This record gives sequence, C-alpha cells and structure tokens, in this order.
Amino acid sequence: MTHPTLDHIAQTILGLETLDTRNSDRLDFHDVAVWNIKAALQAAFEAGQQAGKKPRQIPQKRVAKQAK
Repeated sequence: MTHPTLDHIAQTILGLETLDTRNSDRLDFHDVAVWNIKAALQAAFEAGQQAGKKPRQIPQKRVAKQAK
C-alpha cells in the first residue's frame, strides 16, 4: 500500500498506473526520463514540506464529568 500523494505523483508525472508490485517485469519496470524523475522527486519534496507546515492536531484528553 502506498501513500495517496505518491500515487498521484507516480501517475501524473511518471505515467505509472500504480506503485504496487505486480510480479511481472513488464509491469514493474519502466523507462522513465531523467527530467520526469527529477520532477517527481521535486513534487515529493514539496509535498513533504507542505505536510510539515500543517499544524499537528494534538488529541485532547477527555475528562469525565464529576457526578453531583
């Protein structure tokens, strides 16, 4: 299983149908231009930077209400 962002980059930039292993040389190995690899790495790097900028949501502790 892969990450949705990586799947999107693989499909849109590298032209790959999936990043899942399919146990077939014809399906698992691809000729990819170096400029597409560079673009995919740049897109993944930028996605990581954006993910790091999002504030993390810290789960709030639930406090039981006291009985009266």
